[in-house]
Amino acid sequence: MAQTIRDVMTPDPVVLSASSSLEDAARAMKQSDIGDVLVSDDDGKLCGIVTDRDIVVRGLAEGRASASLGEICSTEPVAVAPNDSLTDAVRLMGEHAIRRLPVTDHGRPVGMVSLGDLALERDRESVLAEISAAPANQ
Repeated sequence: MAQTIRDVMTPDPVVLSASSSLEDAARAMKQSDIGDVLVSDDDGKLCGIVTDRDIVVRGLAEGRASASLGEICSTEPVAVAPNDSLTDAVRLMGEHAIRRLPVTDHGRPVGMVSLGDLALERDRESVLAEISAAPANQ
């Protein structure tokens, strides 16, 4: 059974610079079949996360289609390290009511762990695990 975040995380997350456009993020999400991208500063350190919902609500719905990711992303995201425990991730997700945690090593994004990843690891028979394991809609 997995013990650390490294054991369950998805490595090599999609990371775009804070100056990237909403269109760049949407295109990356489509190509990678994901719902979020991590946002980095000029030094390559994690500075935010943006979801498909953020693009719609904070960008398009507010008439900010030309905004940069740095302008609409959630800043100061809660993150875990590769050697943190799964229990730490579950606790942080619960405390902050979030479904995804960036995984960083010295501030640089190295992975992503989701509620679904943890469900698959902890209880493969759960409804959340079944949904998480199902193929994506195309």
